[in-house]
Amino acid sequence: MSLLSGAAVAQAPLAARSPDGLAYRAQPLTTEIYFADPSAHVFDGRVYVYGSHDVEGPQADDQPGKGFVMNDYRVLSMASIGGPVVVHPAAFALADVPWANRQLWAPDVARRHGRYFFYFPAKDAAGVFRLGVATGDRAEGPFKPEPEPIPGAYSIDPSVFIDDDDQAYLYFGGIHGGQLQRWASGQYEPQAGDTDLKQPDAPALSPKVARLSADMLTLAEPARDAVIVDEAGKPLVGGDLDRRFFEAAWMHKRNGLYYLSYSTGETHYIAYATATSPTGPFTYRGHVLLPVQGWTTHHSIVEVEGRWRLFYHDTQASSRTHLRSAKVVDLTHNPDGTIQLIDPFIRQP
Repeated sequence: MSLLSGAAVAQAPLAARSPDGLAYRAQPLTTEIYFADPSAHVFDGRVYVYGSHDVEGPQADDQPGKGFVMNDYRVLSMASIGGPVVVHPAAFALADVPWANRQLWAPDVARRHGRYFFYFPAKDAAGVFRLGVATGDRAEGPFKPEPEPIPGAYSIDPSVFIDDDDQAYLYFGGIHGGQLQRWASGQYEPQAGDTDLKQPDAPALSPKVARLSADMLTLAEPARDAVIVDEAGKPLVGGDLDRRFFEAAWMHKRNGLYYLSYSTGETHYIAYATATSPTGPFTYRGHVLLPVQGWTTHHSIVEVEGRWRLFYHDTQASSRTHLRSAKVVDLTHNPDGTIQLIDPFIRQP
């Protein structure tokens, strides 16, 4: 099958080094398809990775995201890190979602009472990003989308965290092409400013968080800001490009501490902040991952086989912004709870 169908990555051997001459720290999990925005989970001892299925689209490597078309969702799985990776058939396609018109972007999946819940964004016929949910009986799918988007949920990059008390939380949002800035009033404002990056001294937009209902299909409360603050307790501002939230919120918990990690977008870091509550406020702590090859960066952090791992993507296989491949490396927490910075490249001294 052709690359246009999304069935195969370029046939040429993978580049051994980046355009800057640096060696890659990790290699793609698969070269069968392009697969980005990896959201990893362990179900019944097997690692499943959910993400965006990149395919060739319009020649538009632009920041608003017109080149990211994504027509279906695929799932990767493996018995162990470093072992053979299975590329499963489509979990569901754009045509299966009654309300969606285009752009199946970064998803996440949660399991509750033996059922699997697949959360995803897509644009409706009016070009507005909504969040939907699909359900299935198997971790790899297939999944059946609900007929309507989730009320009160919007923008992009949904991720789910289930706390020790079994309460599930949905995190979501992304500025710029993710449209979060157009929801600042609580309603969608199509003429809203491009982003709050143009208001560098104002508080930065925050990811959204809300408790999920017991059936996992709706929000149990209105979404609130997961505010990220500095060491003095003041919200980060829009012009703080190395630390502020842009997209790709992810939650993990270790030793009673909640870690909110996210992409800074314009500066291409994965950053993190911590709190004693899953809803924050979160105090900025540092960077997790230095910039990868490619404009976008998106990740997940999960404990596998007793070791913490960082899943991320880059453009090693394509050198194209919208054709990305997922990778995984070890992640280390320091004794004080901070996270050791990861470089996606191996740099010689």
